[in-house]
Amino acid sequence: MTFDFSLGLIILTFASGVIWLLGVIFFGRDSNSIIIEYARSFFPLLLLVLVLRSFVFEPFRIPSGSMKPTLLIGDFILVNKFAYGIRLPVLHRKVIEVGEPARGDVAVFRYPQDPRLNYIKRVIGLPGDKITYQGTTLIVNGEPVSYEDVGPYTDVSQSSRGITEKIEDLVGVRHSILIDELKPRPGAAANWEVPAGHYFVMGDNRDNSNDSRVWRFVPEQNLVGKAFMIWMNFNWELKDMQWRRIGDKIQ
Repeated sequence: MTFDFSLGLIILTFASGVIWLLGVIFFGRDSNSIIIEYARSFFPLLLLVLVLRSFVFEPFRIPSGSMKPTLLIGDFILVNKFAYGIRLPVLHRKVIEVGEPARGDVAVFRYPQDPRLNYIKRVIGLPGDKITYQGTTLIVNGEPVSYEDVGPYTDVSQSSRGITEKIEDLVGVRHSILIDELKPRPGAAANWEVPAGHYFVMGDNRDNSNDSRVWRFVPEQNLVGKAFMIWMNFNWELKDMQWRRIGDKIQ
């Protein structure tokens, strides 16, 4: 069972507020009740966290390597919750239009096949775009995306044999991707046309990512926000913290 942190936070905030209010009504402001005192102390803090987490910024931890080399396992990131519109917590209903994803954004969204899970990928296709992927070549609206070779990719956390790093120029957005040169390539090109109100996303670790090439598109209502900064990194398996990644912008 996946715990809904947002719902739990709302329940705690509401409960502490009600307890504090009832304590004031029935016992006055000078009540010596420990429960009422705790409620009075925690309610403002819980309310502040609820507002910030629901409408401003939300922290996430990267659990997999599907976005390497941009994001590593153990990265803790901040996500701009209002970049793609103000949404109600739990209900996920947009109430204020603010902006829309741009091609190249690193976006967090609720996994279309299981909305209880949060995924993070790079936005490749916008509504109406035609996407083609053949071998290791990405084509957007008939224009092949250009690549610049960086060289072999090394990673102490797993085998990097045959992995090469490239700089992808996604219509003006330059970022690193990984290609597994040892994986066989499909003979025929795969083609998709992004429907209205949907987005096509891919991981930067192109040959090790469960993304739109497998399960198609992300509905607009599943968007959570835009990832913009790494605020901490700690790999639990290696018991290692990479201090140099703290404060890095996500591009």
